[in-house]
Amino acid sequence: MVSNMGVKKRLQMLIRAEALQTLIRQRVLIAKSLVALVAILAVVLMLACNGEATTQTDGTTDVAADTAASTGLETDFSFTLYQGEDVLGGSIVQVSDLLERPTVVNFWAGLCPPCREEMPHFQEFYDEFEERINFVGVDVGQFTNLGSQEDAKELLADLNVTYPAGFTEDGPAVREYVTGMPTTVFITTAGEVFRSWTGYLSKDKLTEITEEMIAAETAA
Repeated sequence: MVSNMGVKKRLQMLIRAEALQTLIRQRVLIAKSLVALVAILAVVLMLACNGEATTQTDGTTDVAADTAASTGLETDFSFTLYQGEDVLGGSIVQVSDLLERPTVVNFWAGLCPPCREEMPHFQEFYDEFEERINFVGVDVGQFTNLGSQEDAKELLADLNVTYPAGFTEDGPAVREYVTGMPTTVFITTAGEVFRSWTGYLSKDKLTEITEEMIAAETAA
């Protein structure tokens, strides 16, 4: 009888120990999930931080330059090209050097999913507008933790992108212009930011905003 009771106690202890281990494993999994969620939210908040820019109801962000047209671009920066040297006339280019035409600058990164989604449409847009505007993609992966230069070049090759694209090392300029990933900035020949769009940009919307900028330039 005593022996049977001892066996029962040992079984009960084993069951309790197994239940405790299961509970611990569940709590560890929950803790890991919470850590991952916090990390994702931190990245989202970092990329969504838009400083003093004002987001409008149509999904755009105005970052209008305060300087007069004669002073040129308020925040100029240089970028080093991965490709397109023959189009832009050199391997290291200043944005201000492009302003003989209305200019569209797309800030992207090699491991940015919406960038990958929109870039084929940007290629189609570039093929149609390359005689009317300047278009360039600027890789900011090193500032957003969304890929290295190798990741960026691999993405260009994978998507058969041929429009001018490169990278910048100008952190202050990135903080000035990039309000999320990706960000596309429309700049007039006067150096004024006509419009800034944060997030995925369709070809139709890209075309619409570009046509508006060209029309505004013509009217002026």
